[in-house]
Amino acid sequence: QVHVVESGGGLVQAGGSLRLSCAASGRIFSSFAMGWFRQAPGKEREFVGAISRNGDSTNYADSMKGRFTISRDGAKNTVYLQMNSLKPEDTAVYYCAADNYGSSWRLYRYWGQGTQVTVSS
Repeated sequence: QVHVVESGGGLVQAGGSLRLSCAASGRIFSSFAMGWFRQAPGKEREFVGAISRNGDSTNYADSMKGRFTISRDGAKNTVYLQMNSLKPEDTAVYYCAADNYGSSWRLYRYWGQGTQVTVSS
């Protein structure tokens, strides 16, 4: 069992940056790949990016490539989502998830409660 908690969301102007954090507890952090997803009102859950168990592989949705960066700190049992050049269409609730590496939400069993990101134009 893994418990994950997101933080760092908020309101930012277009073109700005935010860094989300996801703290994991429970089983060994290095046992799990970590993923980020988001969901805007009225839309389906969308893959943002993922990082492998040991951090040597990352994968991003096309619309996030070059703007978003995922990293993990094993000493802090935390994964980060650095978001730059934010756009109003990035507004959503962002979720952190833990389990298997990949872009499908079905690969992840453990989910956080989400953190709201709002980008104003």
